[in-house]
Amino acid sequence: MDTEMIRRKVIANNIANADVPHFKRSEVTFEAGLRRALDSEKVVKENTVPTRMSNEKHIPFFKSIDYKSVKPKTHLDYLTTMRNDGNNIDPEKEMQDMLKNQLRYQALSGMLNHNNRVLHLVMRPA
Repeated sequence: MDTEMIRRKVIANNIANADVPHFKRSEVTFEAGLRRALDSEKVVKENTVPTRMSNEKHIPFFKSIDYKSVKPKTHLDYLTTMRNDGNNIDPEKEMQDMLKNQLRYQALSGMLNHNNRVLHLVMRPA
């Protein structure tokens, strides 16, 4: 949900600066990093080679990425240009992204509320 809030701020900033010359849009990436972390755990479990680490300075062959350490990252898109003034914001795409973001946030908050209701139901006194 924190990622969706950051994404919402970035999209709002893009929309607000749609008419600013030479403004470059930003985007938030999180899912790819999370997928890479989860895949790295599978690779370590499946392809581990028995190694002997006699010193703490030795580098292991395979090291998994902790999925809890994955943070959302904001990237600037310098490669594209939509208009002659150098701005690369497409307001229609930004509004689509805002709608997707809102739907994802609502789905996540709905799941969180459902989990809280189940916890309250299970924990209430008999």
